[in-house]
Amino acid sequence: MAQSEPMPMSLEALRRPNVVVVLRHASAPGVGDPKGLRLGDCSTQRNLDERGRRQAAKLGEGFRAAGVRPTHIYSSAWCRCQDTARLMNLGPVQVQPLLNSFFEADPAARTAQTEKLSRLIDGLDPRGGPYLMVTHQVVISALTGHGADSGGGVAIELPSAGNPRRTRILPATGLE
Repeated sequence: MAQSEPMPMSLEALRRPNVVVVLRHASAPGVGDPKGLRLGDCSTQRNLDERGRRQAAKLGEGFRAAGVRPTHIYSSAWCRCQDTARLMNLGPVQVQPLLNSFFEADPAARTAQTEKLSRLIDGLDPRGGPYLMVTHQVVISALTGHGADSGGGVAIELPSAGNPRRTRILPATGLE
């Protein structure tokens, strides 16, 4: 069970190897996706706008300035998430389907995906990070109980010595 703290976490604290940063994609105006969404075709999706591209680049600059060097970078298959991760320029990006949006999915599918993602996070080596995961607001909310503005998210501190994992809010304004 995760212990949640409303207190924001400093950017420098994200350098620790037991931290998983779960970040919402940068600014992509609108809600959901257009009808006819195809994951391999960005023209059928809601994408980053110019503000979102600048925001993603600034997020990466902030991470680098604070010495945050993720060892693994995972992204939803949605173009806005992959673009955010790539524009952060922190390293190679690997698509992880468990980070995909389930905005219009039925509750059972949401629950199953969230449980699998939670198990994946719990299985990460607490000495092997920090880790970065770029995803969607609905995934962050289901996983942690916290919402996230574009470019914001949560930091999950992986458990050690039997302690529960902790989550801390990462407001978008504190990361840029």
